[in-house]
Amino acid sequence: MPGVAASIGRAAAQGRRWFVASTLLAATFAWFAPANAQLNILITKPAARPVPIAVVPFGWQGSGAVAFDLAAVVTADLRSTGRFAPLPAADMVTRPTEPAQVNFQSWRLLKSDYLVIGKLTEDSPDRFTAVFELFDVVRGEQSLGFRLQAGRSDLRATAHKISDMIFEKITGIPGVFSTQIAYVSEERRADNTRRFRLIVSDADGENARVIADSPQPLMSPAWSPDARRLAYVSFEGQQSAVYVQTLRTGTRERVSSRPGVNSAPSFSPDGRLLALTLSHDNGNLDVYTLDLATQQLKQLTTDDAIDTEPSWSPDGRTVYFTSDRAGGPQVYRVSVNGGRPERVSYDGVYNARPRLSPDGKTIAVVYGQSNTYKIGAVDAANGMLRVLTTGRLDESPSFAPNGAQIIYATRENGRGVLASVSTDGLIQTQIASVAGDVREPVWGPFPRP
Repeated sequence: MPGVAASIGRAAAQGRRWFVASTLLAATFAWFAPANAQLNILITKPAARPVPIAVVPFGWQGSGAVAFDLAAVVTADLRSTGRFAPLPAADMVTRPTEPAQVNFQSWRLLKSDYLVIGKLTEDSPDRFTAVFELFDVVRGEQSLGFRLQAGRSDLRATAHKISDMIFEKITGIPGVFSTQIAYVSEERRADNTRRFRLIVSDADGENARVIADSPQPLMSPAWSPDARRLAYVSFEGQQSAVYVQTLRTGTRERVSSRPGVNSAPSFSPDGRLLALTLSHDNGNLDVYTLDLATQQLKQLTTDDAIDTEPSWSPDGRTVYFTSDRAGGPQVYRVSVNGGRPERVSYDGVYNARPRLSPDGKTIAVVYGQSNTYKIGAVDAANGMLRVLTTGRLDESPSFAPNGAQIIYATRENGRGVLASVSTDGLIQTQIASVAGDVREPVWGPFPRP
């Protein structure tokens, strides 16, 4: 089932089966290998009135061909949100690169509310300066202007920074174009074997690289709060285990390989602890916290029911989780200091895989009804539910770090694809893989200096 199926487990009492068990085989790992499957973002439901904007191709001052098309990336970034309607370059009657060249009346006639111009200058063979300006066409004034320096390999990242600044200036919401996503890809080969890869890419699907590669499912990726590590579940030595891997070096540490199930890791906001699901020898799934420095475990739940899929509140004081202690999967929360868990979700018979928004006010869940599974948003204060998506098999929600979008997995034409929805449900995009099925997306945090 969506949501809970991503955790490994056992059959519960009275025949309640929520979990998918995997055959344990050795996994091989390929750190930082380029991924064959890129992602394509398609707008399936844009904003009711996307903001008209013109991003003029940047001027170039340097030797040879243009080093990088910054404007093309900025245009694609803004279009991908569904909130903007960029003007095609072919429709631009002028292409200014300096403020003095801007004729606001011309852009008003083209119905553009905003205008972006800029230049890329080659300072040396591998050093560049990008200058851009954002204009409010309606008011006829400059809204933003910045100068950024970058190496050749950082020009795409520079374009994302420009997109972030433009997006925030216009919408008031921090942009997430400079962030990353992690997801699992499954590829079925001609010899009927399958290959599972844990992949990290930029938020637009570019720069995809393989973090882990296995003939059996890889599961439950989770970002550290500094975006430098990933926790995930793998199978080696005939035992399920939780690993933490440093992305820059590829080094990894097996942090939990206790008897029974080791699954569903989630980093605490300070990065010191993991919340995870363990079964030990008795086979009952409970939620624990694990101190990564000392390996000290603390059991948070003790019910005979299945307790799994933990997720932290932003302040690190509370752990949310899925439990069937009331007869069906619902969301509960418990203090990290222990105590009696409190039920949070009440609407419907199936609410699972809780993930907290950055402000802690909203819980993204998988909401099940009549054999369909959609992404819902539960108010953390009063438990009220809003259904956000329209699919039949939507699962694995994860908030963008700005809280404005939720990325999730779904099915399209028999294939696993990723999708996103705005937290008000009004804007939807599909993130299609060029090859293979993709699933279990997690949106990384804002990068830290």
